[in-house]
Amino acid sequence: MERYSRQEAFFGIGSEGQKKLLESRVCIIGLGALGSASANLMARAGTGFLRLVDRDYVELSNLQRQMLYTEADAAEAVPKAAAAADHLGRINSEIRLEPVVADVNSGNIRALIEDVDLIIDATDNVEIRLLINEACHALGKPWIYGGALASYGMTMNILPGEDRPCYHCMFDDVVPDGETCATAGVLGMLTSIVASIQCTEAVKILIGSPDVRKTLLAFDIWNNEFDEMEVARNPDCPVCGREEYRFYGKVSGSRTVSLCGRDSVQIVPAIAGAAGDPEAAGGPGTAGTFGAAGDPRVDFDQIAGRWQACGKVTWKRFTLDLDIGDFGIKLFPDGRAIISGTSDEGKARALYDEYVGL
Repeated sequence: MERYSRQEAFFGIGSEGQKKLLESRVCIIGLGALGSASANLMARAGTGFLRLVDRDYVELSNLQRQMLYTEADAAEAVPKAAAAADHLGRINSEIRLEPVVADVNSGNIRALIEDVDLIIDATDNVEIRLLINEACHALGKPWIYGGALASYGMTMNILPGEDRPCYHCMFDDVVPDGETCATAGVLGMLTSIVASIQCTEAVKILIGSPDVRKTLLAFDIWNNEFDEMEVARNPDCPVCGREEYRFYGKVSGSRTVSLCGRDSVQIVPAIAGAAGDPEAAGGPGTAGTFGAAGDPRVDFDQIAGRWQACGKVTWKRFTLDLDIGDFGIKLFPDGRAIISGTSDEGKARALYDEYVGL
């Protein structure tokens, strides 16, 4: 236990708290700026099991604020979940790391979170957070919301309990995302602060501390403004009041999603969305994903053969890439693809159908 000696010396944790941490299981959803910082902190703190979930790959513009990744990761376009697990495995070999390269959706979220003790939200859009909120309410799981934009950050613990508000109590419905990190920017220092607060609260929850914060914490680090706000539970909330779920359990067909500030569109075919159903997928942890070993679901050999006459084909460690001039296709083993060079979902869908055809 020498590794954690300074942490054990802290009165709020001690040896018993450290043992609880080593027995804890946490899922981090999103491994961008918040998620990579959270994964780093939770791994170094000795969280016994970390499930690292992200759909995206490392790019050069990430390195300003996404602390786990390197220029080599960006050059190779390594999926963030795999890159995070690679680096964290060299930081703490005593814990278990499970990288999951997948789009989190209603079809796979149960399998991703039902066997963990806590979920850390490091996502970047409201709809995914509403899905996390519904799933955690249905399964009785605590989760920690976090957000960061420009110099403004906020975080709140969403805890099970009839008297506790859920995330939906703060939002009446899905609200359109306004400014994004691509348009408003974001300070790397801010994301580290938000993640540090999230992880501190995560440790408190996991070890059963009585000091878990019950308020929404919001702050602007550029203008030196900090505020705590009480959030009241809405008795008529469709989630925690009436248990009416708009997203959780509503498995749909294929989906297209424009990626924030990227001139890219993600295509999630029905096979990738439905693969996460716990009964179809064979149990927790298999949620339409692949880890370090790959576990391919599509035949890269067959598709690469078809692509040879279409443009430049590159078979990387985790993806199959096609460069066709103005557009690019990055295909993942579960059939999901990111189409670059357009933000038009219809055009991206047409390119997917033409070149992938799943």
